[in-house]
Amino acid sequence: MTSDYTEVFQDAEAVEKYETVTYAPDSYASRINDRQRDYLRRLVRDEFEGQHPPVQHDFACGTGRAIRTLHGLVREAHGYDTSAEMMAKAAEVGSRAYWHQVPMDGPVPTPVAAGFPALVTIFRLLLNVPDPIRDRAIAFAAKALPHRGSGLLVVENHGNAGSLRHLRAKRHQNERWFSELSHEQVEALLDRHGFEVVERQGFSMLTPSLHGHKVARWADSAARRVPGFDGYAVNVLYTARRVHA
Repeated sequence: MTSDYTEVFQDAEAVEKYETVTYAPDSYASRINDRQRDYLRRLVRDEFEGQHPPVQHDFACGTGRAIRTLHGLVREAHGYDTSAEMMAKAAEVGSRAYWHQVPMDGPVPTPVAAGFPALVTIFRLLLNVPDPIRDRAIAFAAKALPHRGSGLLVVENHGNAGSLRHLRAKRHQNERWFSELSHEQVEALLDRHGFEVVERQGFSMLTPSLHGHKVARWADSAARRVPGFDGYAVNVLYTARRVHA
């Protein structure tokens, strides 16, 4: 979480726009969120069946969307963010969690000791920050998940460099318009902190500009049923475990 991230979401108007405009009903982001919700709830039911429900640690929790996604399936939830305004909005819109404001930089924050199994979620962060902050986020996950049996990490990449979005990444030659991450970059980041990807799931091949195009939406729906779709999806979730026992 960089100073840019922190400064943007210290502003109440920006926080409100994020919650009510970016995630307005039937928006590009809200449709992807709905698909992610179904996937995450199924993942948690399957992975933690026969165990105690996991404790969720949501890093860069924002307005608590990932926390609301798992209401009723976790033992308790903890949200961590640099923005008090974001966490206040999260509570206002009904996200149920314990909220923890963390510093923008310095030592890796320590997760609340809440027992195991644990589920760490990191959504819409990796593209918005430089490499040291990405490493800090995954180092936090490694603290929360010290060994393979501790639980799961789920990380979002909402700008896969292998997707159609890549075609619009540069306005002019060598002038990058927005950030991207390849699957290989995400996997290398996780590997540096002792995680291995055990599942990869894509959620849309469309860019926001194609969201309202009916034929494109039909094609995207059909593509999501094709094996290997996740390799070309714009938005991807990576589920990972610690390598060592």
